[in-house]
Amino acid sequence: MPLLDQVVHLEKEALERIGNADSLDSLNALLVEYMGRNGKITGILKQLKDIPIEERKAIGAAANSSRSRLEQKIQEKTQSLGPAKKDSEFDPTLPGTAQRLGAVHIVNQTMNEICQIFQRMGFEIAHGPHVETDYYNFEALNFAPDHPARDMQDTIFVEGGRLLRTHTTPVQAHFLETHKPPMKVITPGLCFRNEAISTRSHVAFHQVDGFLVDEGVTMSDLKGALVAFCKEFFGENLKFRFRPSYFPFTEPSSEVDISCFLCQGKGCQVCKYSGWLEILGCGMIDPNVLELAGHDSEKYTGYAFGMGVERPAMLKYKITDIRHFFNNDIRFLRQFI
Repeated sequence: MPLLDQVVHLEKEALERIGNADSLDSLNALLVEYMGRNGKITGILKQLKDIPIEERKAIGAAANSSRSRLEQKIQEKTQSLGPAKKDSEFDPTLPGTAQRLGAVHIVNQTMNEICQIFQRMGFEIAHGPHVETDYYNFEALNFAPDHPARDMQDTIFVEGGRLLRTHTTPVQAHFLETHKPPMKVITPGLCFRNEAISTRSHVAFHQVDGFLVDEGVTMSDLKGALVAFCKEFFGENLKFRFRPSYFPFTEPSSEVDISCFLCQGKGCQVCKYSGWLEILGCGMIDPNVLELAGHDSEKYTGYAFGMGVERPAMLKYKITDIRHFFNNDIRFLRQFI
């Protein structure tokens, strides 16, 4: 039988069988039989490459038209069969399916907890833009244009000579310009650095910086605030260690370690067998930073500190890979609801 006649015959046959179908299963079977990968009409289309071109167009058009009409007919028949079956299967007396409720992400939970602790100490919260100028991200914080500490930041630059902020300390620079002492502020937010993603680092991370400027502020005030924070966040039974360090915007500068609360200072894999965990950097605000913002460094002094959010969360909840915070794996996130 010529292919064109086969198309007409198959369509007539299929239409009759679709009209007599009495279930969705039988309709699905007909769909596969005629239009599936190895279906009868599909088989005709596969033969087109072997026939003369003058016949190919007519047969191809007829086969495609037939296919469309059959698909439309199956869809109409499906609609006529579907609702009745669903209604017969529906039992209104069955209990409903409860929907899972959303929750605050563990990073935001940790950041909120950090902020609440400092708010109880009298700090207010300030926010700033993610896209910053070189001046506020570096120069206003005592980074000279050729300062080697710029290399520590792994900066991501964007159009217009701007950059994605590498820390939330630029908010401090903005705040110092627009406010007069006394000021006591924390600046939580998202930061970005051009780093290789690994178990301990990511291109995006969260930070909480803080600073206090007033007359007569000393390093003792800084140590008191940070020790109080650590005890409330990590627990009372901790030892503290302030190590000399370097940051362009503080002088003197220090890094704060706490005794490892997993091994109680005995040494484990988490603390690299040192017994100590580094948690934040801090120091007295460099007089140059105050002068650049228009404040008399002979009259006012201040301290500043900064900490990541992911790292304290990892330490507190024994999370071994920072990438878990960003992978949106619902199995991980549900642990912290």
